[in-house]
Amino acid sequence: MRTFLFNHIALSVKDVDESFEFYQRVFQFREIKNTASDSKTRWLSIGEGKQLHLIPRPNSEVKINKAVHFALSTPDFNSFIGSLKELGISYSDWLDTPNKDYIRKDGIKQVYFKDPDGYWIEINDDYQ
Repeated sequence: MRTFLFNHIALSVKDVDESFEFYQRVFQFREIKNTASDSKTRWLSIGEGKQLHLIPRPNSEVKINKAVHFALSTPDFNSFIGSLKELGISYSDWLDTPNKDYIRKDGIKQVYFKDPDGYWIEINDDYQ
């Protein structure tokens, strides 16, 4: 059997600097060197060797819906929700109820919100 580790997620973004600022402001991700090329793609460290790559594609159309999302877990779920409110970032549950978290059948709490390009981000409390 082969084994794999998650390495990075790459997002096509309209304005790489705006998206970069958003992810730093919301998550405090730190910038790391783009070792792959001399392009304007910016890399952020998510932690534990995981990365977020923001690839500038100002003229590309990306079709997005809530089922296309990435999820991050935090042990400070309620505190994070407070920071979203302080930053003026709207969030919802899976059913699109504004400013409400959702409790899954397995007891995990989650919320969803969008980045500047409309990508959905899930934050949950399934921190292990």
